[in-house]
Amino acid sequence: MKHLIYLTGFMGSGKTTFGKLLAKALHYEFTDLDHFIEKDQQARISELFEKSGEEGFRALEKRAIESTTHLTKHVIATGGGAPCFFDNMEVMNEHGTTIYLKLEPEALVKRLLPGMNHRPLIAGKSEQELLAFIESKLSERALFYEKSKLIVDCNGLTPEDTVRIVLTALG
Repeated sequence: MKHLIYLTGFMGSGKTTFGKLLAKALHYEFTDLDHFIEKDQQARISELFEKSGEEGFRALEKRAIESTTHLTKHVIATGGGAPCFFDNMEVMNEHGTTIYLKLEPEALVKRLLPGMNHRPLIAGKSEQELLAFIESKLSERALFYEKSKLIVDCNGLTPEDTVRIVLTALG
């Protein structure tokens, strides 16, 4: 049986932090898809957005997802928009178990404010603009995120709590 887990959710939902803990608990490898793309392209995500625009970046992201489908015993943290473009969500569901880490917009704002200038889609926004952006994007993306095989409401949970819930759900 192939064991491949894709983590979905909005930026700041904890996919990388949670993913590393889940991978350790399962004795799996962990890959952050954005880091994978940066290494492959030898450029930072912000540079790729600047150079190729969002459309160009999303094409790179699609190729990166497709290149992971053969992996086993792997937890992969996807970018926040990855499930929403092309047939990425279908590809991930076909080849692995998808888990949506769901958080309320206000919780995402608290998490994103400190490092937001390193994220191309939210850099330079005020706190109110950030909240409005998150609410708008979440309403667009929820349809895709909710196609995940497992949805975990992470509001008020630590990453360790989330790992316990997911391990129980995975059996």
